[in-house]
Amino acid sequence: MTDTSRAAASPGRDQAAWVVIPLYNEATVIAGVIADLHKSFEHVVCVDDGSSDGSARIAETAGATVVRHPVNLGQGAALQTGIDFALAHPSCEYVVTFDADGQHRVEDAAGMVALARERDVAIVFGSRFLDDRTDPGLVKRIILKTVVWVSNMTTSIRLTDAHNGLRVIRRDAAEQIDLKQDRMAHATEIVLQLARTRLPWAEYPVQLLYTDYSKAKGQSVLNSVNILVDLIVR
Repeated sequence: MTDTSRAAASPGRDQAAWVVIPLYNEATVIAGVIADLHKSFEHVVCVDDGSSDGSARIAETAGATVVRHPVNLGQGAALQTGIDFALAHPSCEYVVTFDADGQHRVEDAAGMVALARERDVAIVFGSRFLDDRTDPGLVKRIILKTVVWVSNMTTSIRLTDAHNGLRVIRRDAAEQIDLKQDRMAHATEIVLQLARTRLPWAEYPVQLLYTDYSKAKGQSVLNSVNILVDLIVR
């Protein structure tokens, strides 16, 4: 694994919230995602999970710190690597998990960090179902609601959106994460592990941007079915 060092901190950016992005073959969009994040956050860490399209080089050029997996290990493994990397730095007080495909909004991430500080909660989960700004479509909504129900049956946290990758996790909670699931079931595993910390948590209304690109990269109805099957099987 390697990383690149960033220049001196820029004023106005959050210095204590480290953004972790699992990165796999997102060469066409990752530079824009990083540029948007750097408007609000100083530290953006991309975990390149064996990309073959030059994503790591593009992320470095865009100013992110890049940690590399030589082969594809899966999103859960990439998240764990990124969380461990961020926690190795004493300045990290919060970890923000963020998707590489452009479906998450930076303003939502910043709002979630602000909520965590204002209410002194250890975990803030983004939820697309706390308001009506996100329209995943009827079939996908039904599937995702089923995923929420199954996830809530296996954890002590009752969420409205169980598979939203936008989260803010305070250091004391992040230190207790040890992900073993490499595929999409890691999203339920992380909820389970955070629930076991018994630390205070909250949900925050976010808008997910379903573009043609993000759908093609895995946000289709079929992928939602795969999430449900993966969750039940594992």
